[in-house]
Amino acid sequence: MTYLHGLFWLCALALGHTFVGYPAWVVAKARWGPRPVRRGEWTPTVSIVVAVHNAGAQAEARLANLAALDYPPGLIDIVVVCDGCEDDSAERCRRFGDERVRVLEFVRRRGKAACLNDAIAAARGEVLLMLDVRQRLEPQALRELVANLADPEVGVVGGELCFEDPETGFARSVDAYWRYETLIRRSESTSGSMIGVSGALYAMRREVFQPLPEGTVLDDVLVPMRAARAGWRVVFEPGARAWDRPSTEPVQEQRRKIRTLAGNFQLVQLSPWLLRPGRNPLWFRFVSHKLLRLAAPWMVLLLGLTAAVLATRHVWCALTLVALLAGVAMVLASRLLPVLGRWLPVRLSVAFFYMNAYAALALLTFARNRRLHLW
Repeated sequence: MTYLHGLFWLCALALGHTFVGYPAWVVAKARWGPRPVRRGEWTPTVSIVVAVHNAGAQAEARLANLAALDYPPGLIDIVVVCDGCEDDSAERCRRFGDERVRVLEFVRRRGKAACLNDAIAAARGEVLLMLDVRQRLEPQALRELVANLADPEVGVVGGELCFEDPETGFARSVDAYWRYETLIRRSESTSGSMIGVSGALYAMRREVFQPLPEGTVLDDVLVPMRAARAGWRVVFEPGARAWDRPSTEPVQEQRRKIRTLAGNFQLVQLSPWLLRPGRNPLWFRFVSHKLLRLAAPWMVLLLGLTAAVLATRHVWCALTLVALLAGVAMVLASRLLPVLGRWLPVRLSVAFFYMNAYAALALLTFARNRRLHLW
């Protein structure tokens, strides 16, 4: 049983590092060894890039939202790429009546990465603002992002994705998870560089961008990691906010989250240098923040199995088994009595359960189809 005891502690320590140790380390590093960003007044030309597929009214709403940005209109151009749209997305954008808007329309669906490559090739700005079509930006978002790029060390800056009205129990769990994730990103930025940004809202210097490999899912991780490798800082700007609505049921979150998590496997496949400490300056952060989370569901499974076998022999194994069973019980109870989702331990248990379930499914999804889905 000695090897089972060793396996138990290996899994326990790895999970502890992933979800508690690394966040605590990076928060402490941000607190005791901060690297302030030298923000400044700077108003460069900006190209706003939006790739859409069957976005419909969302595309029109996105343009209306951009028209309200607190930034000199004459310094902005907007490139909308319609990727194999079967609806009236392209026509809605052309009818919007803003001469700054250019629409690139492709009949064949090629994927977001190809769209971004074409859009940026057609863009004119010194700064590129990358957006998804769905979220609502606050008026000052662009100005806040650009202020960080006044620092000559900063190459990429990400904004904060916020959730509106997380009303249901599951939505509250999504919101709790995202607050935890945002704390880590903010601390990574304060202490040096983040390893990724939110695809909903990020900006970069034009010279930072390199064409993306075809089919890339996580441009919001690959672009920052390439920038860090080239010597740029990747920072977080909480004053630049994009607002979205969280999924209210697990099935709504499942498809998006599985695709995103599977994108991490693809990322390593496309850029194996990410796994090499000598070539990836953010290697420790990348492994701790991204890769160990992908392994977490399997470590939880092994932890539970070894704890069950050893529960009568070792008190820590017994306590761990009780904690795991209590977590499962809270997840089940939250489905039967959604009102329990207001209780923090339940929210955290639900978030932990589903994020790990999605990570396990992501590996299976990637193993079945390494090309993933275009969007």
